Amino acid sequence: MFINSYLGFEFHQRLDTIPKTVMMKKKLCLLSLLNFLFAFAYSQTFKGQVDMSKVPYPSQHYLEEYTFDTTLNPEAWTTQKKGLHVSFATTNELFFRTEVPELKTENLLWQEKGWRGERLNTQILVWSPDTLNQVRFQLKDLKDVSGKSISTDDFKIHMIRYVISNYPYQAKDATCDVSQYKNVYLLPDRFEEFDRFDLPGKTVRPVWLSLDIPPTTQAGIYTGTIDVKSENYSATLSLKIKVQNQLLPSPHQWKHRLDLWQNPWVVAWENHIQPWSAEHKALLKKHLQFYADAGGTYITTYAVHSPWADNSNMIEGGMIEWIKKKNGEWKFDYKIFDDYVQLAMSVGIDRAITIYTPVPWGFRFRYIDEKTGNYVYESWTPDSKQYKTVWDIFLTDLKKHLQQKGWFDKTYLGINENEMKETLAAIKVIKDHSKKWKITYAGNWHPELDSLLDDYCFLYGNESDVDVVKQRTARGKTTTYYVCCNPPYPNNFLFSAPIEGRWMGWYTSAHNYSGFLRWAYDAWPADPTRDARHPFWPAGDCFLIYPGANSCIRFEKLREGISDYEKIRILKQQAAKSSDKNVQRLAGELNQYLQKFLNEKDFETKKITDDVMKGRELVDELSDALGGQF
Repeated sequence: MFINSYLGFEFHQRLDTIPKTVMMKKKLCLLSLLNFLFAFAYSQTFKGQVDMSKVPYPSQHYLEEYTFDTTLNPEAWTTQKKGLHVSFATTNELFFRTEVPELKTENLLWQEKGWRGERLNTQILVWSPDTLNQVRFQLKDLKDVSGKSISTDDFKIHMIRYVISNYPYQAKDATCDVSQYKNVYLLPDRFEEFDRFDLPGKTVRPVWLSLDIPPTTQAGIYTGTIDVKSENYSATLSLKIKVQNQLLPSPHQWKHRLDLWQNPWVVAWENHIQPWSAEHKALLKKHLQFYADAGGTYITTYAVHSPWADNSNMIEGGMIEWIKKKNGEWKFDYKIFDDYVQLAMSVGIDRAITIYTPVPWGFRFRYIDEKTGNYVYESWTPDSKQYKTVWDIFLTDLKKHLQQKGWFDKTYLGINENEMKETLAAIKVIKDHSKKWKITYAGNWHPELDSLLDDYCFLYGNESDVDVVKQRTARGKTTTYYVCCNPPYPNNFLFSAPIEGRWMGWYTSAHNYSGFLRWAYDAWPADPTRDARHPFWPAGDCFLIYPGANSCIRFEKLREGISDYEKIRILKQQAAKSSDKNVQRLAGELNQYLQKFLNEKDFETKKITDDVMKGRELVDELSDALGGQF
């Protein structure tokens, strides 16, 4: 504007004295000069400057989930009737955001059986070829013929958010390294509470419905409805729940040993609060409740700082501060350790404490040098004199502290996937200190470790046979198994078929294991609510619970399998006391059927789904046969 005005002024002033060609040259020169000045100003380097290509461009609004996926079958949407589509669907499969659900028919009835005290789950799909606003669900009490009811308070309903994965759905080629796939994939997993939601046209929104049958509910058949409404459409869903005359105890009483490794620092980091502040502890209590409600057994603690090679997005800090005094003596601060153990126990996680680890990555140990106030890092191999000297001092102090707290008998010293030489050396130091120390080890099956370990956790696929597990049980030892970034299946990855999580509970029972372990409960990557990828490992490998104490498909399917394990265990005990021939027949069939899970190799989704569903039918039949006897 200024340039144009100036040029116009100059033109009128000199119109009669300057030839037109000269005047045009002056205009062009002036324009070139100004363009150069502007270009120079914007090409300068300033302090604090960052290359724009290295920083994501800010979005106008925060995206709760990414929506960059596109349908592979656009024609399918053209065949969908306008308006609201709603249907119950299996929880054993995933449904994509921009693909019309592949259902034989829109199922408006949910029929299910369950014990008193059991959680039942179903998935509800909502989709439409056109945009729907204010989609909401109105639940009603379930009632039996005599008027007894199950309250809406016993239901929980969550929308399922889509999260980024580095492998496509049901990929069988995942490894403990960078994904070979060049694209990313949007898959449903994270639960989120809602009042109502808008549904963009040509998209799907899965909804997860859970019913926790109250333990005091009388056996019978309960029916009810759910109204699904949007601004202009509505539909009614029906429910028919058979409550069997069996009681599943509360998760705190379950015998299954669930060990999901925790990293409490991530909760402080994610919420930008001071670790171990009152605010942090309040959030941790809610965060751990899901673990407790799935029968969580082990409290994960850390005697050393960052034991796992600094490979977590937020590293696991030490809970016991090692301090080398000015006179060369050692002292240990248990403040964080005590706070976390007491907090976990307050929500019902109180059967076992694991302290990691006598063999950290690189044999690296950190302590404070009281002379300088600096942290010092040193490497002590388990077969070294320095290791034995310092660990003897530490174990003496730790044992005294645990005994004072009343925790010694439930504490395990944890060793993870270390070479045999270092593992055996560390075990010798521990057992030479006191035969009463309990040791747990996670890794491959090694016969030479069998008699040394109180708790042995095998990597799936590198296990002992069932007879070894039974012999360990007879000796009063516990044996579990785990999956991690391998094997590719069965697993709890974001892209795993959900049925694999439930299948694991049946495998645990078939192999006579005491339970299941997994790293990790909550080792969140940088943006876990939207992107489950780790720089190296398969998406979802690092966590089973989301920030804000939000559950997900993977966690609930794992919990279903644990619930099945408990039901099988209880039915076996009941059947052993029964003289009823039908009960004995059904119990024998169930025991025989469990062998099927030991022989599975291919993990074709339909087959393992059918195997679990057939097993559930046997459990239901045996539950009814025994229901009148106990």
